[in-house]
Amino acid sequence: MPVTSQLLRGLPRAKVFATSLLPCQHHQSHIGSIPALSAPRGSSHTWLRHQAGRCYQTSSVLHNYILTPPQVNSILKANEYSFKVPEFDGKNVSSVMGFESNQLPANAPIEDRRSAATCLQTRGMLLGVFDGHAGCACAQALSERLFYYIAVSLLPHDTLCELEAAVEAGRALSPILQWCKHPNDYFSREAQRLYFNSLRTYWQELIDLTSPGEVPDTREALLNAFKRLDSDISLEAQVGDSSAFLHYWVLRVAFSGATACVAHIDGPDLFIANAGDARAVLGVQEEDGSFSALTLSNDHNAQNETEVARIRGEHPHSERKTVIRQDRLLGLLMPFRAFGDVKFKWSIELQKRVLESGPDQLHENEHTKFIPPNYHTPPYLTAEPEITYHRLQPQDRFLVIGSDGLWETLHRQEVIRIVGEYLTGVHQRQPLKVGGYKVTLGQMQGLLEERKARMSSAFEDQNSATHLMRHAVGNNEFGTVDHERLSKMLSLPEELARMYRDDITIIVTQFNPHVIGVQRQEEQP
Repeated sequence: MPVTSQLLRGLPRAKVFATSLLPCQHHQSHIGSIPALSAPRGSSHTWLRHQAGRCYQTSSVLHNYILTPPQVNSILKANEYSFKVPEFDGKNVSSVMGFESNQLPANAPIEDRRSAATCLQTRGMLLGVFDGHAGCACAQALSERLFYYIAVSLLPHDTLCELEAAVEAGRALSPILQWCKHPNDYFSREAQRLYFNSLRTYWQELIDLTSPGEVPDTREALLNAFKRLDSDISLEAQVGDSSAFLHYWVLRVAFSGATACVAHIDGPDLFIANAGDARAVLGVQEEDGSFSALTLSNDHNAQNETEVARIRGEHPHSERKTVIRQDRLLGLLMPFRAFGDVKFKWSIELQKRVLESGPDQLHENEHTKFIPPNYHTPPYLTAEPEITYHRLQPQDRFLVIGSDGLWETLHRQEVIRIVGEYLTGVHQRQPLKVGGYKVTLGQMQGLLEERKARMSSAFEDQNSATHLMRHAVGNNEFGTVDHERLSKMLSLPEELARMYRDDITIIVTQFNPHVIGVQRQEEQP
């Protein structure tokens, strides 16, 4: 059910991970003389290869690959992107000043995706983070397609009719979206015709369901777009394609999965549509200049009691003990809402039929070779988003959308503090944290000197998402960025990196408090 920002619960920081097809013990690695590194993490969301018993002696490897500060910066900045909303007549008339984003892979290739675009018909801005699992195919498809479904859902009846008339007449279509893309943000050209045909079928149905003069409701548009795209992903996989490549591709998309957290910002109206465990948190500046965190999404996982109750309520009482086991859906899947993942949605008969008619390459994918245990009353999974609405205030300064790889490493309040201090240049002098560690006076002096040096170089990063990522990966037990730790974390071999952190994707959107204030004044009677 939709929730307002005032009613949202605080979200837990902890996360539990699956490490194989079946629940197993958390695997341990031995990192020799590196106390700064935390204990190994589990796998991301689901279905990773069983690695119990594997043991990595890595201290010598890590000591051989200490990166220099320029090398660290090169890695951290490889995928950063910045966008400033253009001004008109010397004035910025948008509630959004701009945004900055970045990605840091742990998987090879990275399974996270990001998207940002402006709806040319409504002028609303869309920003989204998509966290894939069992491969990157589903997240890739969402990054290309979901915003089109949202934009079409927001179009009035007459504009939809104009689109359809242009296609019928063979005329060029007016653009629907203006994309903001990093060069590394891939778009699959081979699938564009397939994607367009499915989108056209959707707007044809919207024409039949709407009336002239009817104004689309943003909440309903977001809800319908999520559900329809997930339905199309499922249908495309069932129908297949005459092209062997596309047939394989649509099956990969459907059998992998992805969570999605999307913001739609239009004037002072901020909507968050979330399905899964990515998260959106608002940075609010208090009167004393400090920043507080307002969480605008709920994680859909076992730590969310409402979500647990929803899933158990959708299945017979006889499945109460099996539908969620060891904090995972059917003992396997971490997020309780996601796109794709047809292994948790289709009947067993449909899965077998589609796989038998599919290309041979798909049979080599381990994720298609099993039926989840205790699979009796599908579907167990939904892509229906939870919609949150927030009316922007002048004190709302920025929004952070991040995949769960960010929130696993930093508490939301710490995320907001780091970004707030970066954007304003004002550092809150908080007590130095030493946790439960015993420190000598010499060590304390060193920590204070490090804090001073860190403050003087606060603007080393030109991108707030990069600055936040530096903290997410390099923070030590004292809450400061440790270059040696950062270097070691960034130089971990592929087979180890995934055990210590997840892919991280961050979008930081900065608001224009002056424009928001004026918009609110104009709306007052």
